[in-house]
Amino acid sequence: MKIIRTPVDLKDWFNEHKVEETNFLGFVPTMGALHSGHASLIEMAAHECNKVIVSILVNPTQFNEKNDLASYPRTLVADAKIAEQAGCDVVFAPTAEDLYGGTPFAEHIDWGGVTNDFEGKSRPGHFDGVIAVVDKLFQAVRPNRAYFGAKDLQQVAVIHKMAQERHKEVQVVECALIRDHNGLALSSRNVRLSQKGLKTALILSSELRRIKEKRINGTSIRQAIIESRELLKSQSELELEYIDGINNLTFSSHDHESVWTHIVIAARVEGVRLIDNIKL
Repeated sequence: MKIIRTPVDLKDWFNEHKVEETNFLGFVPTMGALHSGHASLIEMAAHECNKVIVSILVNPTQFNEKNDLASYPRTLVADAKIAEQAGCDVVFAPTAEDLYGGTPFAEHIDWGGVTNDFEGKSRPGHFDGVIAVVDKLFQAVRPNRAYFGAKDLQQVAVIHKMAQERHKEVQVVECALIRDHNGLALSSRNVRLSQKGLKTALILSSELRRIKEKRINGTSIRQAIIESRELLKSQSELELEYIDGINNLTFSSHDHESVWTHIVIAARVEGVRLIDNIKL
């Protein structure tokens, strides 16, 4: 496996290995701090593609909180080992300035609910940055398939839209949400939680499962969400941002419950922002 730091060197690697002529290229964009959830994406890409590139870049344009950007884990050496073991051929780890061709900048994008509601509302400018960096990465890597985890469900919807608009040649592959043995959705931010915080965070996934079970047993989905919302608001060690039903293509807060496909949740535990979802 090779670590490449600049777009120019990546292009040279393409030419050396005649990637465009002979290979079906898979791509896994990440911000590093890799865990087994990322590894599962890389393994799927390695299974389906001839070559796999994993990008590692903590992208400044998608952070709307400076403290979150500053505290985000940066562990390139450990990440490279995980990527290699999962089947990666190249780790592409440029600086933001190299990738953006100067000072990182993201233009404002308004695609309705998919960019403006839920995560878009809670994190103004976040999806502007996501679209900007993945657009730049797709231009640099030129993959046939790009793999994204379903934990960031709204991000997957945004990337699908971006690919349709700008990169029709790229197939966006949504991969299963990976949980630890207790049911907590894997996240690079989990390492910032204490043991007590990890236990508190399990409330998110347990309430998602409870809502789904209530629906199966005859409670209306909207009523089940209302009951969980009230319970979560009463938890002093957890700060709820939202819990609601969504359609995974539109992410509009105005969609009728008859078209909901998932329940999504966002909350803070010990100051760490966590998201999760469950398919209905």
